[in-house]
Amino acid sequence: MTAVVGDQQVTRRRAVEALRSGVPSWAAVSALGSGQGDIEDRFLELLERVRDRMPSEPPGGLLVSGGFGAGKSHLLEHLAHLALDDGFVVSRVVISKETPLHDPVKVFRAAVEAAVPPGGHGAALVEAAAALDTDGIAFSELDRWAGDARSELNERFAASLLLFARRGAADPELNELVVRFWSGDPVRVPELRRHLKEVGERRYPLSPISLRDLARQRLRFAARMFRAAGYPGWLLLFDEVELIGRYSLLQRARSYAEVARWVHGDRDDAGTPVGAVLAVTDDYEAAVLSGKGDREQVGAKLRSRGSAADDELAERAEAGMRAIERKALLLTPPDDAELDATYLRLKELHGEAYGWDPPDVRGLERLGATRMRQHVRAWINEWDLTLLDPTFIPATKVADTSALHPSYTEDPDLEGSSAVDDGAA
Repeated sequence: MTAVVGDQQVTRRRAVEALRSGVPSWAAVSALGSGQGDIEDRFLELLERVRDRMPSEPPGGLLVSGGFGAGKSHLLEHLAHLALDDGFVVSRVVISKETPLHDPVKVFRAAVEAAVPPGGHGAALVEAAAALDTDGIAFSELDRWAGDARSELNERFAASLLLFARRGAADPELNELVVRFWSGDPVRVPELRRHLKEVGERRYPLSPISLRDLARQRLRFAARMFRAAGYPGWLLLFDEVELIGRYSLLQRARSYAEVARWVHGDRDDAGTPVGAVLAVTDDYEAAVLSGKGDREQVGAKLRSRGSAADDELAERAEAGMRAIERKALLLTPPDDAELDATYLRLKELHGEAYGWDPPDVRGLERLGATRMRQHVRAWINEWDLTLLDPTFIPATKVADTSALHPSYTEDPDLEGSSAVDDGAA
């Protein structure tokens, strides 16, 4: 064993503690990697699509699926750091009551709040705004795109860029107002008009826009602003997507439509440098799409309402359900070679963390149904016990976890209070 001291030993101990608890911290993930080479390859291809400055198709995203405790969150953490190492801004978004997938307003706000720049610790949009060179080519391209009618952006974006360029450096209060608007905060039209009048601008009508549409436009704008600031794009990682199975049928439909948007990308704006990875349980298709009848009921229910908007929503929702059925990449269970490599790495890690030479331990029987997380915790617990009492010979048995699976019982409280029907901005 190579002795490690100081900060290195603290890092090793943090990794062991995280692995013991089953928490996918960066220390734990960097110690083990992902073991999902095929998914990693697909992810790196996604990053290249996001990086492409002249795409013919939107980058879109990936769906990954696995059972309870199969390592989906661990994989997302690993993918996050692959993207950060490649220069991308990354957001981890956990679907929850506070962040329902069907609500683009809350999803955008959660993504901005979670956004991390390479080498940074949050506040990515604020850092990106500070890095913008208002006299540079990249800013000019962003400004030209925001003001082009073909971008279909509300005039607020071009107006805010103009104010940022002309007065942002000299007026910190105005600078903060603009950046907060880009981040998702409301901006009062009279206040915006006053600032525009002060710089002699009256050409922006500042027409009303729904909160839902404004959130989608903010996402497109923020991704391009990240690129203008020097990043290749924005990567969003969604965990616990299976929670949508507990929504009411209408909100499930809206959520499926959002799945389609993230997986297939924005067909009306292929150049948006944003990609996504969504993690969902591997029993979702059987338990909800088939078990609750969503495959047949969602589209029929929406089309029965008789409006063009509901017909469009039905089409998108069905595309999202097909993506869950056909496009999800299954996490592969560990084989003997991966288990052997992980065991040796953990043995070394535990020794470096606690300054000893761990003996070999038995761990769990290698059965196909045993998760990597269970093997890891068994090995660590047995080394912990042996470290305390070298004469003790631990033997670990795994409890029956077949009954551990997500609940898909409908719970309207989990849908959250929607922000998308609160009127116009």
